[in-house]
Amino acid sequence: MLADLVERRARDNRDDPFCFFADEVITFGALDAAANRLANNLTQAGIGPADRVAVMLPSHPDHVCTMLALAKLGVTHVPVNVHHKADGIQHLLEHAGVRVLMADRQYQSQLANVKSVIWREELLAHSSGQRVHHAADPEHLAMILYTSGTTGPQKGVMVTDQMYQTAARNAGIAADVRAGDVLFLWEPLHHVAGVQTVILCLQQGIACAMVERFSASRFWEQVRRYRATQIHYLGGVLGLLMKQPERPDDADNPVRIAYGAPAPPDLWPRFEKRFGVKIHECYGMTEGSSFTTINLWGKVGSIGKPVKEFEVRIVDDEDRPVPAGEIGEIVQRGLEPGVVMQGYLNDPEETRIALRNDWLHTGDLGLCDAEGFFYFAGRKKDTIRCRGENVSAWVVERAAAAFPNVEECAAIGVPSELGEEDIKLFVRTAAGRGVDPAALIRFCEERLAYFQVPRYVEFIDEFPKTPSERIRKAELSRSTEGAIDVLQHRVRDRS
Repeated sequence: MLADLVERRARDNRDDPFCFFADEVITFGALDAAANRLANNLTQAGIGPADRVAVMLPSHPDHVCTMLALAKLGVTHVPVNVHHKADGIQHLLEHAGVRVLMADRQYQSQLANVKSVIWREELLAHSSGQRVHHAADPEHLAMILYTSGTTGPQKGVMVTDQMYQTAARNAGIAADVRAGDVLFLWEPLHHVAGVQTVILCLQQGIACAMVERFSASRFWEQVRRYRATQIHYLGGVLGLLMKQPERPDDADNPVRIAYGAPAPPDLWPRFEKRFGVKIHECYGMTEGSSFTTINLWGKVGSIGKPVKEFEVRIVDDEDRPVPAGEIGEIVQRGLEPGVVMQGYLNDPEETRIALRNDWLHTGDLGLCDAEGFFYFAGRKKDTIRCRGENVSAWVVERAAAAFPNVEECAAIGVPSELGEEDIKLFVRTAAGRGVDPAALIRFCEERLAYFQVPRYVEFIDEFPKTPSERIRKAELSRSTEGAIDVLQHRVRDRS
């Protein structure tokens, strides 16, 4: 249990560093003491076992203390994305049935009309250090983690202590954690990646270096400052780091392992060579304890082989296994009890769809080769119906992202006069650098089938993002007004 872990570290590693943050060094002993103080204050505020408490705090050691204080009390923790606005926050609080929201005052304007708010600053002002520990069952609902909602509305994943302990242990395998390592923690704590990093440090008695937010331009400076030995990547993080100006000392850094997903096959060896790190590609989802497969063999492009807690298959639309090398949906089931979510909170229909036939259906496409290595092949639902073909947006994006000065891109389907969809590509360019849309499309034509080539290109200053740096496609405009119509440009060029 999480409460047991922090107390064990306070006993066995009291003076060892747990977290480096700015100029602070927080020991395991100090962490436990701070969590006890906060737990006592929450008790005085009327919070107790079986309550649900929402938390809206920045990436800060106080956020870690809050997570641990709630664990000590046997309270269900409901993290809230700090970028949500009032209506979305109120909906989440009502959906999760929370008792109270603990928040930082910097978000006061977002919470003006939200009920039952207590402020972090007041809770931490004075407190008792008396030890608090409520014994909880491993199957206790420890956390409700709301999915990022890149392709649909957010769903509340019901997470047990056993699930995030399993996630942390497998993160340790993927990261090849050893004594004395320092994990670089840039992910927010309202995302499973941030939570599992904290728990991994408690499991292994190692330190993390926490920063307030991800910054591609400052990333390696921060890594060097704290002597971080592992970095975790999500979304487009590797691509963003590769787009930074090259330096002769890029490989002069303390990082040994980069683990996460995705590492595009064309980028993978170049990243390893440039920064002198080893990539361990992984695959998984919050609903299945975060890690399902890990690639420790260095086979470029593969998401690896299943972890010991899971069986993984590739199936067709009728849930029948497909032959090796054939693309289908990735499904998984636990080989140990309690490693798959209990379900989506208050959503029996989505739970039934996800957990049908005793398998967790990921909604992701993949394949398995003859050697048992799995490969990711895009989102099953992130497809565009164009010219009679189903086009994977992931395939289009991977091709376009390789073009010089394209920092990030996203492909979506937009209404077509032919009754299906045309492909619209959003592009964010590197700072101060332009991209010729015609040259970009010619580049894509050399790498994609004719029906995969975008018709529209629209440049964007910033993408709406999830906490894991994934692009929120639901917030991208389906309108073609103002976008560059490549087809019309070609007609004009021929005339």
